[in-house]
Amino acid sequence: MFHVYETRVSRGFQLAIGGLALLSLTALVVTFWILSDFQREQEIVAKIIRDLPDSDLAVARELAGELRFQSQLSILLVLNIIATGIAVVLLVRAYLNSERSLREVKVLASDVLASMDQGVVTTDRKEMITSINPRGRELLGLEGTVLGRPLSDVGTEHTLLCVICSHVNAHHSSVRDCDYTISSQGHEQTLRAGCSLLRNERQEELGTVIHVRDVTERALMEQRLRRMERYAGLGSLATGLQHEIKNPLSALSLHVQLLDEALIEHSSTNEIDEMLEVIRTEINRLVSVLEGFRDYASMSEPGRSAVDLSALIKKLVRFIGPQAEQQQIKIELHLPEEKLPDMQADSVHIDQVLLNLALNALQAMPDTGTMSISLSREGDWYRIDVSDTGKGIPIEFRDLIFDPYFTTRNEGTGMGLALCEKIVRQHNGTIELTTGSSGTTFTVLLPLSE
Repeated sequence: MFHVYETRVSRGFQLAIGGLALLSLTALVVTFWILSDFQREQEIVAKIIRDLPDSDLAVARELAGELRFQSQLSILLVLNIIATGIAVVLLVRAYLNSERSLREVKVLASDVLASMDQGVVTTDRKEMITSINPRGRELLGLEGTVLGRPLSDVGTEHTLLCVICSHVNAHHSSVRDCDYTISSQGHEQTLRAGCSLLRNERQEELGTVIHVRDVTERALMEQRLRRMERYAGLGSLATGLQHEIKNPLSALSLHVQLLDEALIEHSSTNEIDEMLEVIRTEINRLVSVLEGFRDYASMSEPGRSAVDLSALIKKLVRFIGPQAEQQQIKIELHLPEEKLPDMQADSVHIDQVLLNLALNALQAMPDTGTMSISLSREGDWYRIDVSDTGKGIPIEFRDLIFDPYFTTRNEGTGMGLALCEKIVRQHNGTIELTTGSSGTTFTVLLPLSE
C-alpha cells in the first residue's frame, strides 16, 4: 500500500540466510555426533591394543592411526561454528531491518491518516470501531477512548453512519456521497459520508472503512448555483410579464378613472363606490407587483459612491426604533470603536437590504424579543449580522427563502429577500442565513473595495 525505501536485505536473501543458518546448525549437530562416535571407537581400540599379543600390535596401531583425524574434524567443527555465527548475525540483521521497515510503514500510514482533511473510521464485522484518525475525532466530536466501542456510540446526529455501515455489511457494496447536517458551535455543518468494505491482501472481509468530510462551503456554493439558475429563468419571466401586463393595467386604470368621473355626474350607490375602490386597490397591488418584477429583472449595475456603513446602520436603527418599541423589542447595536473606511457602493440599495433584513427580524418576533445588528471587518470584507430571537425558519423552507415570491406570511409579495440577495450579489458579496429554534441570523459579506 505504501512505498518505502528498500531494505538492505531482500526477502529472497533473508530466506537464503535462514536456510544457510538451518543447514549450518544441522552440520554442527552431525559433526558433534561423528566426533562422539570416533571418541568411542578410539576408546575401544585402546582397550583392544592393551589385550593383544605383540604380534598383532602393528596392525592395531595402524588402525588407531587411521582413526586419528579428530583434529581435522575439530577444524570442521570450528568452521561450522563460524559459518553458523555469520548466518545468525545476518539473519538477526535482516530481522531488525524488516522490523525497522515495518515501523516506518506504520509511522507513514499514521502520518498520512493524521494529515488527511477527511475523517477515516474503520470498524470490524460487528460494527465496533477499530481505528479513527484525528480529523475523524474532530468531525464526529469524539473524545477519550473510542476503540472497541460500537459505532452507534458516536451520537444521534451521526446515525447515518450506522445506517450506511449496516448497508455495506449486508449488501457488500460501497455507499458514496451521503450528506447530512449537524449542529456545530451554534452553526449548521454539512458532512458528506461514504463507506466501503475493508479487505486484507487475501480479499477477506475484515469490516468497513467510513470516510467523512466537511462540505459545508461546497454545499453553500451548490445552493448558490441552483439559486442563480433559478434567477436566470425568473429574470426572463419577470421581463416578459412586466412588458405584457403593464400596458393593459395602464389602460384599465385610465378607464376606471373615466368611469368614476362619469358616475359623479349621475347618482351612484355606495355599492358601486365600493366596487370601484376594490378595482383601484387591486390595480395598485398589481402595479406594486410589476415594480418588484422590474427591480428584480433589472440588469443595470448599481451606482458607486462612498458609503459609511456605520452611519447607514445608525440611521436604520432610528427609523425602526418606534416600531420596535411598540412591539417591545430590544435593539442591540454592535459597531466597531474605530471608524471603518467607506465602501464604494450604492447607498440606496444597501439601505434597502438593511431595512428588509431588519423588518424581517421584527416580523419574526411578534411577541417581544431582541434584535441584534453588528458591523465588523474581516480581512478585506465588511460583515453585517442581523439577528432575531424568533422561532427560526423551518428546515423545509430554508432552501426557498431567497426565491422570488416565496413567503410564509399572509401579507407581502415575498420579493424582499430575493431583492436583497440580488443587490448583495451585484456588489460582489454574499448573504447567508443560520437559523434554529433560538432565532435566525442573516450574514452579509461585502468587499472592502472593488
